[in-house]
Amino acid sequence: MTTHEGSGPAPGSGARTPVNNRVHRVGSGDLDGFAAISGGTVGSKRLWMGLVENPPLSSTDNHHHGDSEAGIYVVSGHPVFVFHDGTQEVRLPGGPGDFFLVPPFVPHREENPDPNEPAVVVIARTTQEPVKVSVPALYRLEETAGTPSNRSTP
Repeated sequence: MTTHEGSGPAPGSGARTPVNNRVHRVGSGDLDGFAAISGGTVGSKRLWMGLVENPPLSSTDNHHHGDSEAGIYVVSGHPVFVFHDGTQEVRLPGGPGDFFLVPPFVPHREENPDPNEPAVVVIARTTQEPVKVSVPALYRLEETAGTPSNRSTP
């Protein structure tokens, strides 16, 4: 991780957590796995950002990210984001420069149908935890009394 000079722990504090009153820089080669901005890398409290590369002809399992919103920016490639609208499966193709929002608890999957090119995306989430809840199938997220429900729609 690369940070602005003086942005590390207070001298003599013995702390290893980055201070949270400085601007931090994480270089392109300095990611911690997929994570670029997180509590562990720069001391972020409510934001997680990372870079994900989906190989050609790949697909994730059906999943949701719990109470976290996810914002996605397509850097390169042509990923497809798949969810269920209550009637049918919906496929949203993307390309470089496109943005997507995945609301909390919405089951979805990411696909890269291209046989040659990886799909590279930047993801921002509103949680520090890497929440990924696998589900057996895509289904419409219903809301009851203002609270999301993960019940499937027949």
